[in-house]
Order: sequence, then structure tokens, then C-alpha cells
Amino acid sequence: MRLLPRSPRSASGTIALLAAGALLLTACSGATVKPGPPASADGTGFATTALTPPGKGAVASFTWSLYAEPQSLDYALAYDYPPNTVLANVCEQLLRVTPDMKIEPGLATGFTNPDPRTWVYTLREGVKFHDGSTMTADDVVASLTRHLLPATGSAWGTAFKNVVAVSKTGPMQVTITLSKPDALLNELLAASPGTVESAAYLEKAGKDYGSPSGGVDCTGPYAIDRWTQGDSITLRKNPDYWDTALTPKADKVKFVFIGDSAARANGWLSGAVDGGYMVPSASLAQLGGTDKGKVYFGPNTAAADLAVLDLQGTLRDLKVRQALSLAIDRPGLIKSAAGGVGVPAKAPAARDAWGLAPERTAGYFSQLPDPVQDVAKAKQLIAEAGAGGKHLVMATSSLAPEISVVGNAVQAAGREIGLDVELRPVAPDAYTALFTDPGARAGIDLVVTNGYDNTPDPLEFYQSLRTGDFANYAGWSDPEYDSLFDQAVGTTDPAARADLTARLQQIAVRELPSIPLYEAPFSVFLGSRITGAPAGIAQLYYPWAATIGAAR
Repeated sequence: MRLLPRSPRSASGTIALLAAGALLLTACSGATVKPGPPASADGTGFATTALTPPGKGAVASFTWSLYAEPQSLDYALAYDYPPNTVLANVCEQLLRVTPDMKIEPGLATGFTNPDPRTWVYTLREGVKFHDGSTMTADDVVASLTRHLLPATGSAWGTAFKNVVAVSKTGPMQVTITLSKPDALLNELLAASPGTVESAAYLEKAGKDYGSPSGGVDCTGPYAIDRWTQGDSITLRKNPDYWDTALTPKADKVKFVFIGDSAARANGWLSGAVDGGYMVPSASLAQLGGTDKGKVYFGPNTAAADLAVLDLQGTLRDLKVRQALSLAIDRPGLIKSAAGGVGVPAKAPAARDAWGLAPERTAGYFSQLPDPVQDVAKAKQLIAEAGAGGKHLVMATSSLAPEISVVGNAVQAAGREIGLDVELRPVAPDAYTALFTDPGARAGIDLVVTNGYDNTPDPLEFYQSLRTGDFANYAGWSDPEYDSLFDQAVGTTDPAARADLTARLQQIAVRELPSIPLYEAPFSVFLGSRITGAPAGIAQLYYPWAATIGAAR
């Protein structure tokens, strides 16, 4: 994964994201080899693709690596790469995120928005769960309502914060009634919040639902065949899958748990493992030069940022935040933390997060200042703020190597402009607490964060900077920003919502409650035996394993 959380919906979601943080942007020696597609024409040195070359035929099975064993396969708790990478092929949502970051019909054939506070979904006929029973509106109501129940402990509970009721309004129709307009909820029904499970199975499994013993019973192209704790999860092909365009090419998929990044790379190189997402940057040079397979880069909705945790101390003055941003050597940071594969971030949310309006993205970002290093200007701002010699504390941790890499870069930048940046090491558990426990943030000014949008709508990220939002760690507040957000979340027209979100982005860049660092693409390694996987972050919800087939 990338580093740490973006805009968590709940405390449990934050922890899950943090647990994933150690493995995509692993620190390395500055290698700049860019495997995968040819260098792009925009000067970044790498290109992205939504899809890898299509599979040419069936394969009996393939093996896929996960950097950790899922704690649960309960969709309500799926807020991390390992469970979502598995569940994307087992369970499905009312809507679907496509590899090119669009939203299309899924288990719902369509929806209407008859008034700003009502969403009506028409369900797909004839869809069967893995046990052979047929999906109905009752299943959808039971599945979505679980997020509202405190006993569920859903990581997605606050996505339903404006929901008054989820109701069956026809045999194959479900209506969601809201207390206020909320276009984001509709889009999030293409992610875990929109997952549909058998109501009967939920009742039968009870508290064991999603565990190795309780399992799940969904509608996807694969069903769980076996979960061997501490070792692997095996899926079997669903012969009755409704979407014939995604009929699986492999009869079985085996997920193996390999926590060590070097061991994962060795598994790919030896052929013991056929593929995996989130290629460690320390292995890019090695994997780029092998004939055992290929690395592909895909769309990613994430950017690495410095989250400000305290706006009452040294960083209270905007000039200090601006100076620190100007002092950071982003190209150097990309080399040391991302293996040279990335671009400086102009905004807290990545360019690929703008799938909502891709034709407008270039225009929105052209209005933002370039994130250039200007030490002289930074020193001037520090002098104007009277901040010379002032103290800052940045948390670091062994949780992920890139945390220390970014910390060292920030400390060096601060030293060059006259700020005293103290790096305070904290244990991994304590580091995760920074994002869930306000008390744990006491005495700490900065922390490196990185996460992703689940949908192609950047408003999902920018909601985290609203006054009072759970992920607004420093309590930043801007009345203009809050007013614009309320307008945006109540706007159903994608272009109009994107325009409003672009204004939110401009305020965030101007005020710097979060300091953008860099963007890196998503990545996947495919061994020479297979091909066909989506290359981007849409793999979290798109049934990617169904598209993998023989390379020859």
C-alpha cells in the first residue's frame, strides 16, 4: 500500500490503512529504473495503463501475494488492501468502479435521484449468491443497514451519516432516504459501503461472519474455497456468475501471505508466486530487469502528504507552513522514498483522484502553483514570521521505511531555513494511534500520511478537511471551505461538483492544512505465465482476478 490514511470514515478504518503502510513506497537507494510501459511524453519517465495486455486463454490456477493476512473478510470491516484485494473477486457492490476509474452499474442496473434526499436503486434480476439463492431487495436492505448498527462496528459507518432509512420499495427496488443531500454516498456504493451479502447468510453466520470459520456468501466471480490461517486463502470459480463479460479464465486463485517485501519479490522472480499488487520500490530495478515477468504502473488516487497535527504552535502561522513546503526537495524525496517513480504533488489529492472529470483535471491543476524548491523565499518567510530557531516535532516510526525517509528530508529542509525539526520515534502501535486518538497527537506537529480515494471523486478526500471531520487532525477550520463543501456534496451533476471541488482544492493549497509531497503510481507485477490484470487501484473493488489468463 501507500503510506497511512487519507480521510478515514472511522477509527477502525484508520488502523487498517496504517497496517498496510509499509509496503509500496519502500525506501531504497535512489534507483531510477522505470519498468513497465515506455517512458511517457510528459517527462515523468514512466507511463501508466489501466489494463495490462489481455489474457489469451484459460489457466487452471494462479498464485497471488498479499503482504498480510486479512483480519476479516467482513465487507463492513474491509478498509485495507489485503481484505479488499480478495473481496473484489468474491463480493460485489450496487455500483462498480472500472479499471479506468469510472463508475458503472453493478448489482444495481441503475438509479434515480427523484429529489435531493432520495436515491432509488433498481436491482439486477437473476443474480445468485454462491449458495445458489437469488438476490432480492431484502438482501440489499440487510447488507446496507449493517453499517448503521453499532454492533457491527463498521469502518464505513460515517459514510452513512446522512442516511435516515434504507427501505425495500419493490421486489427489486431499494430506496435510501437522507437527512440532507449527499452525492458521495451514492458513489461510495461502488465500494465496500455498497456490498451486497445474503441476508440469510448474515443471520446464519452471526458474529463469525467474515472469519475463517464463518466465511461469506456473495455474488462475485469467485467463492471462498478454503482459508488456511497463517498461510493462504484459495478461491474457486463461480460457475453461475451473472456477468458473462467477466467469466473467470482461471478455475482457482490462491492468495499467499508474504509480509517481507524482499521475500515477495523473490517469490515473483522464482516463479513460486505468479503476481501481486503494490511492488516495493526497493525491488523496482531488480524486477525491471528480469525476464520472469513485468511491472506495470496504473492509476492511483493517492498522494503522500505532511499532515499538520497542531495549528496552535509553530505551524499556526501560514508563512511557516509555506516556508516548510518551499524548502522540501521533492524530486530528491521521490528518488529516496519512491524509487524514482513519481511526480511532485501540487495538491493533497492526486491527479488520478479526478476520474470524476478527467477532461477538466489538467485545467484545475494548471491553476495551482508548481511545487518548486525555493530556499531563499522560504528563509524570507521564516524571517517575516519571526520563526527562526522555533521548534517542530515530527513523528517517525519503524512501521514503514518511507516514514523515516520523509522525516529525514523534512528535518534537513527545516534545518536549512532555520527551523528546529525534532524527529520523535514512536512505536508502530503508537503511530497508528496518532490518527485515531487526539490525545496521542499531543506535542506532535507533523506526520506523514498517504492514502487513497475509493471512488474517482476527489471530494471524497477533501471532505476530510471540513471543520470537525474525524480526519481533520489539527482542527483546521475555514468557513468558505465548509460552505463550498456543503454545496459540492449536494450537487449531483459531476461537472458542477468537480468545479466546486477544484475551488476546495485551491483553498487547501493556499492554506496548507496538509502539505503535498509527491504522487506515485499504483503497481502490479505479472509473472511471465499470466496477464490481464488491471494495473491501477481500482483492483480494490473490480473483479480483477476474473480477467487474468494465460500470457501465451
